[in-house]
Amino acid sequence: MNPSIFRPALVALALLCAHAHAATEPQVPAQVSSPAWEEDMRRFAAEDAANPPPRNGIVFVGSSSIRLWETLASDFPGQPLVNRGFGGSEIRDSTWYADRIVVPYAPRLVVMYAGDNDLNSGRTPAQVRDDFLAFVARVRRDLPQTRIAYLSIKPSPSRAQLIPKVVEANQLIRHAASRLARVDYIDVYTPMLDASGKPRPELFGEDQLHMTPAGYALWRDIVAPELARE
Repeated sequence: MNPSIFRPALVALALLCAHAHAATEPQVPAQVSSPAWEEDMRRFAAEDAANPPPRNGIVFVGSSSIRLWETLASDFPGQPLVNRGFGGSEIRDSTWYADRIVVPYAPRLVVMYAGDNDLNSGRTPAQVRDDFLAFVARVRRDLPQTRIAYLSIKPSPSRAQLIPKVVEANQLIRHAASRLARVDYIDVYTPMLDASGKPRPELFGEDQLHMTPAGYALWRDIVAPELARE
């Protein structure tokens, strides 16, 4: 594998061209990408009924990288956290279900990780960027003061063929977030590479897609300053 494909600088020129086209108005998707998520929504509702989460806290949403963050509470002690990740989901799924996994908690901060499933399903980097903007618009419709932080798409070795698109999507989302108030882009992609530009093997499990405890420890240290912001 050519390690240079992991270098964001290789797509800089292409991104400049991509930014030139006029962005469409972000929209809530017409349907969720999989009806299977309804089971997760019922489980979340049952958890909320049994143990109502605090308002004005921090909600983590997104795909399996969030769902499998089992040390979330111990990684950020004293923080009022809610984990609403559901495995295999895409950004647009969190947008579709925002009225059930974000809005009811009225959080001060939403931390999202999603995007690699999106690219793997055939979404383009520009569509992933637009899907994130639609998520922001949906949350802001009901929670105009809530801060939103996007964790960049990670360099999963099992999806090495998608790395150029991952780099492009990350760059597009970074640029879009920089133009929005109270929206932050958090780079976890670059710290997950070694000195030669390849994914650090100790951060990924046997499937080369999901993370090891070392991967989550890295994310913890990167995300912690965001959680401390007002």
